[in-house]
Amino acid sequence: MRVLELLSERGELSVGQLTGALALGRTNLSNHLGCLRWCGFVLTRREHRTVYYRVADARVSEQLALRRALFEDNAEHVAACRRVDGTEC
Repeated sequence: MRVLELLSERGELSVGQLTGALALGRTNLSNHLGCLRWCGFVLTRREHRTVYYRVADARVSEQLALRRALFEDNAEHVAACRRVDGTEC
């Protein structure tokens, strides 16, 4: 989700830019990006040795905005949530 949010907010980013912004290792990030690409959530563009990623479908950004809005509208409850029915929130 964090990868998709960054790409949605900032547009096209390289693996290096994503690695720095997310504080993830390249291998871990590359695995996530591979899954996101295979699922059709991101597209790539190669420029020499650098690969750039971007959101593939506007609906991804729309869903992220909806998720953010839901959390913002319920921020007080989300922040207060500790346990529901014996499971962590």
